[in-house]
Amino acid sequence: MSSSNFLLFSLALLIIPLSVIPNFACASLEEANALLKWKASLQIPNNSLVSSCLPMNSSTSAPCTSWLGVICNADGSIQTLNLTSSGINEIQLLSKLVYLDFSANRFSGVIPPEIGMLASLETLHLNENNLSGSLPQEIGQLTSLYELALYDNSLEGELPPSLGNLKNLAYLYLDNNKLSGPIPQEFGQLVNLLEVYITQNSLHGPIPPSIGKLRKLTILYLFQNQLNGSIPEEIGSMVSLVDLSLFSNNLSGSIPSSLGNLTSLNLLHLYQNQLSGSIPVELGNLKSLTKLAVSENHLSGPIPSSLENLSSLQYLSIRDNKLSGNIPQGLGSLDLVELEMDTNQLSGHLPKDLCRGGNLRFLSLSGNQLTGPIPRGLRNCRSLIRAFFDDNQFSGDISNSFGVYPSLDYLDLSHNKFYGQLAENWSKCKNLTALGIGYNNISGSIPPEFGNSTQLSRLDLTSNHIVGEIPKEIGKMKSMLYLSLADNQLSGIIPNELGSLRDLIALDLTTNRLNGSIPRNIGDWTHMYYLNLSNNKLSEKIPSEIGKLSQLTTLDLSHNLLMGAIPSEVQSLQNLKILNLSHNRLSGSIPDAFEKLLSGIDINLSYNELTGPVPPYAIFVNASIQVFQGNLGLCGNVTGLKLCPSQNMMKKKDSFHHKLVIVIVLPLFGALLLGLLMCGLIAYQRQKKISPRQPSDEEGDDFFSISSFDGRVVYDEVLKATNDFDDAYCIGTGGYGVVYKAELQPNNVVAVKKLHSSSGNVDRKGFLNEVRALTNIRHRNIVKLYGYCSHALHSFFIYEYLEKGSIGSILSSDILAKELDWLTRIIIVKGVANGLAYMHHDCSPPIIHRDISIANILLDSDYEAHIADFGTSKLLKLDSSNWTAIAGTYGYIAPELAYTMVATEKCDVYSFGVVALEVIMGKHPQELITSLPTLAADYLLPANVGDPRIPPPSSLVEKQVKLVMSLSRACLNSNPHTRPTMRQVSNLLMENCL
Repeated sequence: MSSSNFLLFSLALLIIPLSVIPNFACASLEEANALLKWKASLQIPNNSLVSSCLPMNSSTSAPCTSWLGVICNADGSIQTLNLTSSGINEIQLLSKLVYLDFSANRFSGVIPPEIGMLASLETLHLNENNLSGSLPQEIGQLTSLYELALYDNSLEGELPPSLGNLKNLAYLYLDNNKLSGPIPQEFGQLVNLLEVYITQNSLHGPIPPSIGKLRKLTILYLFQNQLNGSIPEEIGSMVSLVDLSLFSNNLSGSIPSSLGNLTSLNLLHLYQNQLSGSIPVELGNLKSLTKLAVSENHLSGPIPSSLENLSSLQYLSIRDNKLSGNIPQGLGSLDLVELEMDTNQLSGHLPKDLCRGGNLRFLSLSGNQLTGPIPRGLRNCRSLIRAFFDDNQFSGDISNSFGVYPSLDYLDLSHNKFYGQLAENWSKCKNLTALGIGYNNISGSIPPEFGNSTQLSRLDLTSNHIVGEIPKEIGKMKSMLYLSLADNQLSGIIPNELGSLRDLIALDLTTNRLNGSIPRNIGDWTHMYYLNLSNNKLSEKIPSEIGKLSQLTTLDLSHNLLMGAIPSEVQSLQNLKILNLSHNRLSGSIPDAFEKLLSGIDINLSYNELTGPVPPYAIFVNASIQVFQGNLGLCGNVTGLKLCPSQNMMKKKDSFHHKLVIVIVLPLFGALLLGLLMCGLIAYQRQKKISPRQPSDEEGDDFFSISSFDGRVVYDEVLKATNDFDDAYCIGTGGYGVVYKAELQPNNVVAVKKLHSSSGNVDRKGFLNEVRALTNIRHRNIVKLYGYCSHALHSFFIYEYLEKGSIGSILSSDILAKELDWLTRIIIVKGVANGLAYMHHDCSPPIIHRDISIANILLDSDYEAHIADFGTSKLLKLDSSNWTAIAGTYGYIAPELAYTMVATEKCDVYSFGVVALEVIMGKHPQELITSLPTLAADYLLPANVGDPRIPPPSSLVEKQVKLVMSLSRACLNSNPHTRPTMRQVSNLLMENCL
């Protein structure tokens, strides 16, 4: 029996009527033979459960006494057949079954309508298989059914109204399928339902008011669908409800006040919808409620004081709304474990007894307008693990506003009005790994005791009024990755002890009063990618050890008193994107080392004492005067700079020669032109008599191009290099066309994407303007587009060729995937983020890729990521009739595209989130994407979801892997407005990853 006919219930087996079997022995023997006959027809591995539970023949033993998984009725007929996890992939059913469990197998195909003939069936478990197709109407004939479990399949289509006939049904599990359409009104007839799980599907339409008739229902989970409309008031009649979860839908309107009638409710999740209006005061009646989440909606107005009555509440999330007013003081009397109230417009003081129960572990108040001091209750809240007070107007003396927190891991107090001096208490928080106190009014010096915080990996004291020297004890903080003391009034030298921070990846000391030289042991910062020492009074030479910082992407030493020559060792900084040495006293010529640096670097050498010519290196191509101005001794062919003496001499010679040539050539050229005109006129007259005029290729509609080379020549070269697009040169196939490898000249290899014939219908003028814009893009993480050629026979783009191919092809190979260690994968993700951030934020107008996937991320020989196919979907007008309406690759498309049909930058952000997770996991995250909102924050660990083909990461690298997965989670938020921008993602990766 083929897998496509799985569960096709054979009528031949169904007509074994147990009522006509005369005795127990006959019944057992006949049904035993039926089971054995079925077993013989299967391809069963020796280690299968079926092999062990069903013997070789019926004479071996009786099915009702010793066969595993078989239970019989009193008359000897088979009542239960339980083959859970038996590893089989096709089955036929016996008749008269009451209990049938085929869960966790590899069944495929559809559920046949014959299932309706099993009228005695009370329990049906077909969950965790590969079933497809729709639920048959005939399932409504199973009127004895008490439990129906079909979760974790690929079922699709609408819920049949006949489900309403299952009056005895108590448990319904349909979660994690592909079901669509509305919830039928007949659903309200299932009055004996106790639990309903229809999550992670594509149901749409409103929740029917008839659902209010389900008075016995205790659990209703409809989250992660596309339900719309308002929450019906009738839901307040479901008085037995304990858990109600409707998050991640498109529900709108207000939260019905009738929810206050559900006094048995323990969990209420309404977050990630479009709900508006105020939080109803009636929610204060839910005395049993332990978890309330209404975040990521459009709720407004104050937080009702009635929430103070929720004496059992442990988790409260109201973040990302438009709530205003004061935080009710009575909230402090609740025994909260987690409280999220960030990104609203809340004001007033915090409740004094916010940590009254002593169990508060997670507190997020970011992005409000809260004022006043931190209440004493929070100072003594020793249970705190993570707390976010940033972006408010909190005030008070920071030296006595906080206590010692033995479990505290992350604390952010930035962007407030705290004052006073830093206390040594922070060093006593032995689990604290991140401390942010930037953008406040802190004064005094940095206590040397900070050096005892050896576990601290991130310290941000930016933009305060801190004075004194940088204590050398900071050199003991061996775990430090990110250190920012920028924009303070620090003085003295940069202590040599900072060189002991071997894992440091970002150091920002800009805008202080530091003096002395740059320490030579900076060469020990081999992981450093960001170094900013600008706006100080640093003097002497730039140490040659700077060349050891090979990972640097940003080096800013501007606005100091540095002198001497630029060290030649800068040629080792091959990852640089920003180099600012301006406003110093650097002298000598521009070193030949700059020839080794890549083009496209944002470089600034202005206002120094450099001399000599500007060399014609790639890094200076198209450089403006702003790069060199203020260096009186520089000369060269740059607008705004004086010409070098040799260039002036050449210019004078050229002027004389030009005049001589004009005197001699001009008369000859005039005579030649006159002769050509006469010949052309005669030829035209003759041609006119012979035949009508035919347009040339260039003049007709069969050829046009835009590129950095001769389009006609390269067109012919491509055809020759690929043997007229022979399959032997094919290196990939995509939605827009086929990609070929072409060697146009020795050592000049390009990738040619030959477009499908349907993609040639474009507006020529607008198309050429778009291509010209795309060919001007220069970024190290974006595949270079050289040009485009169009002919009546073939149209193609010409791209830079990347040696390693796509990340998808590498991850699909167990051998190749092992070459991508954790650090390489992090660098790949960073590259993709940097490229997208450039497209979204640095291009004018911004470029939306529309099809980010692992197939469009290519790697060069150094495994650096390059984004391919950027702008192609826009160029080819994928919203035309020749293309599917939604541009993108299945599995990477943002959910909002299904109903908005408008691609935005946030669609690319979502696709990036999928790609980043896939790079870390080594495979597509699939259902993990939809379950992210329900997973614990610490679930996304390399040990749980990381690629098992490579060894576990070191502790240092594991922190960065966790950051990548955390950012992926944020990017995959179903609400596009709450996803970060690619600039934010790129910056976080740049700040925290190697």
